[in-house]
Amino acid sequence: MVDITRADIDVLIQLQKAETDTVKIQSFLETVESEKAALESKLAKFQTAHDKIAHELDDVARSCRDAELEMKLNDERIEKSTQTLKTLTNHKAYAALQREVDDNKKRKEPLENRYLELLEEKEAVAAKLEEHAQQLQQLTSQTRADQQAIDEKNISNKEQLDACIEEKNRIAESLNPKLLRQFNENASVNAGLAVVEVKDQLCRGCFLNIPPQLYIEVQRGNTLILCPQCNRILYYKEEQ
Repeated sequence: MVDITRADIDVLIQLQKAETDTVKIQSFLETVESEKAALESKLAKFQTAHDKIAHELDDVARSCRDAELEMKLNDERIEKSTQTLKTLTNHKAYAALQREVDDNKKRKEPLENRYLELLEEKEAVAAKLEEHAQQLQQLTSQTRADQQAIDEKNISNKEQLDACIEEKNRIAESLNPKLLRQFNENASVNAGLAVVEVKDQLCRGCFLNIPPQLYIEVQRGNTLILCPQCNRILYYKEEQ
């Protein structure tokens, strides 16, 4: 066992308070950073949806160009075949080419209808993209404003955190190195809570019922006592 004094216990209690304040502020800052990340994630999802619509517009525009080109080629084939018909004297060849002209003329209306459908679809997607772009711009502005507000609000919290860490370091300098090492080990595995009071024979860290003899040792306050269950440093506070 490690011998300690009442003064050591007081320093440990002070160090625990500074540690508790530090952990509390760090936890709050982490929560706030999560809020910022959630805002960024929402914006990213909206951006992905916007990109999807943009790709959809590219695809429809490409289909429009292909349909327009197919109409043009079909018209050129009709024109070329019609001119060729004027020069043919062979009846069989004339009939075959005439059937080809008729087939291409039959394709003309469906091709035009398909092109018009694609144009309508292109206009609809373009309008959707424009509306989505405006929404994206608004969401981006709002997200950046919200994140900036969070950062500005956190300036004081970060200053408090720096002050708590400085206070911890100052207190730690006056503590026995063995006790400081024990404190740090306990704090690292117990979410910052390394030193706890024993009250009504209960450990206030894990609420284990402290055995009578061990409780007496804690009350004496001249030996470093650890909780048998949670391994936190125990101390007893005299009733006022």
